[in-house]
Amino acid sequence: MKHILRYTLMFVLLFSVISDIMAQGQAIKKRHEVKRKETIFGIARDNGITIQELINANPEMNAPGYELKKGDFIRIPYPAGQAPKVQAKVEKPQTNVNADMRLRALRVGVMLPLHNDNGDGKRMVEYYRGVLMACDSLRSEGVSVDIRAWNVAEDSDIRVSLLDPHAADRDLIIGPLYSKQVKALGDFAKAHDISVLIPFSINTKEINDNPYLYQVYQNGNALNDSYVSRFYQRFKNCHPVIIDCNDTTSTKGPFTSTLRRKLEQEGIEYSITNLRSSEGAFMKCFSTTQRNIVVLNTSRSSELSVAFAKLSGMLLQNPRLRISIFGYPEWLMYTKTHLDNYYKFDVYIPSTYYMDPLSQRTIRFANRYRANFKQDMQRYHARFAATGFDQAYFFIKGLHLYGKHFTGSQGSVGYTPLQTPLHFERFGKGGLMNHAMMFVHYTNDQHVETIKF
Repeated sequence: MKHILRYTLMFVLLFSVISDIMAQGQAIKKRHEVKRKETIFGIARDNGITIQELINANPEMNAPGYELKKGDFIRIPYPAGQAPKVQAKVEKPQTNVNADMRLRALRVGVMLPLHNDNGDGKRMVEYYRGVLMACDSLRSEGVSVDIRAWNVAEDSDIRVSLLDPHAADRDLIIGPLYSKQVKALGDFAKAHDISVLIPFSINTKEINDNPYLYQVYQNGNALNDSYVSRFYQRFKNCHPVIIDCNDTTSTKGPFTSTLRRKLEQEGIEYSITNLRSSEGAFMKCFSTTQRNIVVLNTSRSSELSVAFAKLSGMLLQNPRLRISIFGYPEWLMYTKTHLDNYYKFDVYIPSTYYMDPLSQRTIRFANRYRANFKQDMQRYHARFAATGFDQAYFFIKGLHLYGKHFTGSQGSVGYTPLQTPLHFERFGKGGLMNHAMMFVHYTNDQHVETIKF
């Protein structure tokens, strides 16, 4: 089999092609390199188009303070009414090789807001770049991919994108980003036998009865139940100490309430204290014979600082106490401030993602991203390019191995995620939901381990 990776949007053309996707439906005749002293008026005149047609094809020209600069590349559209008529050619599986995706190039579609108009678009452009990087990595393993992308913004009618003949021949569609677009895409996928990966925070009722949907997002209640269950498994022989931090804005009440019910059901005694308690009253809540596992009822950094100070003072008086702390996903954002205390207090942070910033694999990925796209990833704690890479690699490799029998079950692909683990289970007779989670553990000997479930 000749392995050819056919990108509709190639790495080296990513900036210009994503912009072409945004060009308000205009057919693009050519790309033009701006020369010295050229103006928008002159370029429009020389190409027989109006200034507005030129601006519509290049939305960035609408940005405040935009200046045409020598060396810029802009898109020249066909004049109104003169766009070439192209008969779309649809590849229809006719042979057994085409019918079985394991024996041919995987056909992948991406339907996300791929634009630079707002934060959603910029994040999804980075996510899409990660998808392309995964395709490139898979090519080296002999997996061929035919990938196409559609810009489906928040105000877009996704049904317009689904009219494209190439939408119906996909094996996998990644998207959408917005809940209101799920039903139309889900119905389309069901009609055309296409798997749909919903990559971000959509909790849709369509998952109840559409077997073609894969939902990555886990809602708060599901995660709380999962975190509590794993907490019990790991710390059932410890003495839990719940600290009230007097944070009236805290959203962690559902977690601590669920945890307390679980401990009571299992007959495990626990203590409750307060950050404002006297040193003596605070100390009485800790066991001198068991390891103590501390849980705060807030995720805020300020209260965490106070808790570390109070616990450190107590350890000075009672150095034989054994203390670990169970935190919240938000604590991953505070590592620069609290890293030493994370190690000191053997902190466990539950999360659905983690990328070790010091690992050689992370550094290679960041360098590769910079080389491909001439810029660094955006500074979000969960890197969107890494999320796109992990999700695309997992699904494309899985479909390559198992075809229509792929379900995303744990360990089925044999892939160690860069940042975002995936583990899907069937939801009744409907779609599949992600159940992956982990504990990020900062050990006393100053290492970080991830305990995956």
